[in-house]
Amino acid sequence: MSISWRYGVAAFGLVAAASYALAQMGPGSVQDHHHAHSPYAGFQQRGIKALSEQQLSDLRAGRGMGLALAAELNGYPGPLHVLELENQIGLSTDQKLRVQQLYQAMKADAIAAGAKLIERETALDSTFASREITPEKLSSLTTEIGVAQGELRAVHLKYHLAVSGLLSTEQRQKYAELRGYH
Repeated sequence: MSISWRYGVAAFGLVAAASYALAQMGPGSVQDHHHAHSPYAGFQQRGIKALSEQQLSDLRAGRGMGLALAAELNGYPGPLHVLELENQIGLSTDQKLRVQQLYQAMKADAIAAGAKLIERETALDSTFASREITPEKLSSLTTEIGVAQGELRAVHLKYHLAVSGLLSTEQRQKYAELRGYH
């Protein structure tokens, strides 16, 4: 077989496979690209385009949003979940009081860090919206957002670390079992 014949067979195979795939989709499933909607359609109505209402709510409330998974899934329990499981893991009165204090401190720190992140995202969004964005502003604003995200994550991780230090090995093991990690 010649090389050009092999390429012809391969090209025919690709065309046949593509035609078969399109036929399997059925009529009307291949949309005209002028009528296809982006998964972001409607996001342009958001106050801050990059953050959903749920994300804003979570940031304003100091919720974890999975930011401490590195700690949580490696044996460093978070204060809220420890309090939720206090009876099952056998927290002492002193432990409960200390974990409650840590939880309140974490929440306050997370709300402050979340507000900073919202502020930085607002600045980026408004700079794009006003058409005042430049490569320098873009670099500065996204760096500030990255720092704010890192600070927020550090808040949550720090309190997982602190709570873990208050618990016995048995309590941490029971926590992991109750949370479904073992």
